Amino acid sequence: MIKNYIKAARLRTLPLSVSGIIVGSFLGVKSLNNQTSILESPIFWFAILTTIGFQVLSNFANDYGDGIKGSDKNRTGEARMVSSGAITPKQMKMAMIITSVITLIIALLLIYVSFGKENFGFSILFFGLGIASIAAAIKYTVGNSAYGYSGFGDVFVFLFFGLLSVVGSYFLYTKNLNLEVVLPAISVGLLSTAVLNLNNLRDKEEDKKNNKNTLVVKLGSQKAKKYHYFLIFGGLISALTYVFLDFRTIYQLLFLVAFVPLIKNVITVAQNKIPADLDGELKKVALSTFLFAILFGIGQFL
Repeated sequence: MIKNYIKAARLRTLPLSVSGIIVGSFLGVKSLNNQTSILESPIFWFAILTTIGFQVLSNFANDYGDGIKGSDKNRTGEARMVSSGAITPKQMKMAMIITSVITLIIALLLIYVSFGKENFGFSILFFGLGIASIAAAIKYTVGNSAYGYSGFGDVFVFLFFGLLSVVGSYFLYTKNLNLEVVLPAISVGLLSTAVLNLNNLRDKEEDKKNNKNTLVVKLGSQKAKKYHYFLIFGGLISALTYVFLDFRTIYQLLFLVAFVPLIKNVITVAQNKIPADLDGELKKVALSTFLFAILFGIGQFL
């Protein structure tokens, strides 16, 4: 049974989910102008655990929501636990509740470590963002008004994986906003959205049958491919803009290594005729985004 929950947690999605935290933490530690290692920061580890909790919750909710609606019956890729009968809807709902509670507790620890007792207003703000993240994770596919079925999943991923993740984690360190940090946040958001777009390109026909009106279903495959090119190259341009606003060393361009497989992905998508063949590309783009986050952060310090 535990193995089924691990499958439902979809561990391969976790590197992508923490990419924004990595970028925001590197920039936050750098802005403090001290010698503290990012790995020595309790803020970093609590932020990572909180984000993983939100991602697992989202995966559980996605499995549950699509399972009870019958959207996963003939899907390509990993088998879903509720639709296959390995986990009952009632069991999955309980797993969602437990995950929400544990994640909220970790989020409270993160808020306390970052703001202590002095910044009560900031604590309330981030607690509210935590509640909003839980609600957004669940409402993606659960309920009659699930926004993942209305083409708004891309907006959720861009905002939560990109802007909130990067800018939010940066703020946890610095207690202030820097508009330039929005640029790498846009990069992470666009690349994360590209993973979702690939998923929706792969599942377009099945989603259409199940009235899951993703952006790909609304746009059609050809326009969705052009949208994909925009997401990848938009992420590249945004990161380059940030670097050249304060260019000091060639090492700041280290992140370009991560765009080698991403450019290859664009070529693969352009030439693709069989949507099911895109399944392997999801992992490539997700891991490339994770690599981008690490190399971008290291480049800022070198």
